[in-house]
Amino acid sequence: MAIKLHASFAVHPGAWLRMEFIAPYGLSVTVAAEKLGVTRQAMSNLLNGKAGLSAEMAIRFEKAFGVRADTLLRMQAAHDLAEARMHENSIKVKRVAMAA
Repeated sequence: MAIKLHASFAVHPGAWLRMEFIAPYGLSVTVAAEKLGVTRQAMSNLLNGKAGLSAEMAIRFEKAFGVRADTLLRMQAAHDLAEARMHENSIKVKRVAMAA
């Protein structure tokens, strides 16, 4: 039996990164973007939850702060699944049966 976590546990990694790294290090979005080698807009979109975390961005955070990229990507996957679960009843599919 799988454990089902409440959607509130699926935090967008951008919000978490802002709270755990960007703010404590005293970085602005602009400075964080410069340090990680990305555009200010890309950093802002991620930190404000308007864009998902890519594998490349996860590696950039790993290199800059030491946080594991795979951990960040699991956070993104959990967030994405929680978002999809919120409207799963509207997802219509036909069950596929095994051929005899």
